[in-house]
Amino acid sequence: MPSGPRRPRFYLGVLLVGFLLGGFLNAFLKSVLPDSPTKTFFTYSVSPEFGPVPINLLVVHFTIGPVGLELSLMSLIGVALAYLVAKSLF
Repeated sequence: MPSGPRRPRFYLGVLLVGFLLGGFLNAFLKSVLPDSPTKTFFTYSVSPEFGPVPINLLVVHFTIGPVGLELSLMSLIGVALAYLVAKSLF
């Protein structure tokens, strides 16, 4: 198993922190910026989702979904910032 910050958990943690930071930045900009093309550009998001997915295991059955992800420019900037900070720390 590789040592240091190159483990999969490191990258997963960076992605998680980055998306959370980007989500907070997106919500902050939506509340602070006035209605303008700038607000539209920075807070535009794409929300792909799938579901519901039925799962039948003969004994038990359940449905998962719908599950979605909201991607915006701020979430990508948040991931980049989280990666740069994590790279400088480790």
